[in-house]
Amino acid sequence: MAEIPSIYRTEILKQIAVDYCPEACLHSAETDEIHVVYNHRGGTRWRSPSRFRYGNFGARIRCPSGNTSGLNYNIYLSSLEGDKSQDEIDFEFLGRDNSSVQTNFYIAGAGGREQIHPLGFDASEDFHEYLIRWGPDEILWLIDGVVIRREVRREGDPWPEKPMFLYASVWDASYIDEGRWTGNYNGCDAPYVCKYKEVRVPIETIVIDEEDESK
Repeated sequence: MAEIPSIYRTEILKQIAVDYCPEACLHSAETDEIHVVYNHRGGTRWRSPSRFRYGNFGARIRCPSGNTSGLNYNIYLSSLEGDKSQDEIDFEFLGRDNSSVQTNFYIAGAGGREQIHPLGFDASEDFHEYLIRWGPDEILWLIDGVVIRREVRREGDPWPEKPMFLYASVWDASYIDEGRWTGNYNGCDAPYVCKYKEVRVPIETIVIDEEDESK
């Protein structure tokens, strides 16, 4: 059996940072499970404490059930959420349809690379593994070990290279494209809970000093 390259070796994420609404994010390091909740007060977002450059990132995820129209729940990489020049690689569930998932990636703030992938199952009915494999020349998106998308770097083309945090959140995206993206939020089945198990990140991290953090 071929040895796994060091950049793709992973470990379970045992600590998280919660960016907002910590009361809506429940983390158990003992069971390796994270729950993010959306209700009438809004949602929440967590992230890895450290950034990484390249590697395998993912989790077993069970999406919220019921009428989830309007919501976006996800797992993704970003060099810094909210930065207009961020690099980013996404798995996003669009609440209007739990039988598909969207992938996308951004380079220096430029996206427009969305693809929708039918799952062949309802993502709210059970846990499934969603994995992003990000390398210097290739990005793979995998579901339950099966590659659903592959992007290969072409010579001279830009590429997501900035060290990135692993993020996950749940939020109301009804306002985007007049509800055509995720649907319009109804909220009849709130609270909505997205569950993450066995969140995996690379063993090797990229240390960002305070000077770099301010850029």
